[in-house]
Amino acid sequence: MSRPPLGASALWRAVMEPAGYRCQCSGACGSQHAKTERRCHRTAASHRLLVAPADLLLSPAAAAAVPAEQLLVWCPDCHRKALGRQRASARERLRLEAEPPAALFDL
Repeated sequence: MSRPPLGASALWRAVMEPAGYRCQCSGACGSQHAKTERRCHRTAASHRLLVAPADLLLSPAAAAAVPAEQLLVWCPDCHRKALGRQRASARERLRLEAEPPAALFDL
């Protein structure tokens, strides 16, 4: 089992223990995790796990305000891939919401 970080170790334990010291990704990274019951197989025994909210696009201040029961355990791979997917989704949403550019010959 991995040692807690120097800061916020009580919060880290409060999130890790219910998760069984295992990554809680169930597909946000793009993988179906089909071989491991729809949940990532990485554990604190072999990976340096992170604690973060499900919405990885929150500002640091907003993420710090998320209560412990709403935080998830992430392995670095799932976290990186999920963050990339959330950023791509946000970019696409902004593109679709933006006004279309004026046509050159609007009549």
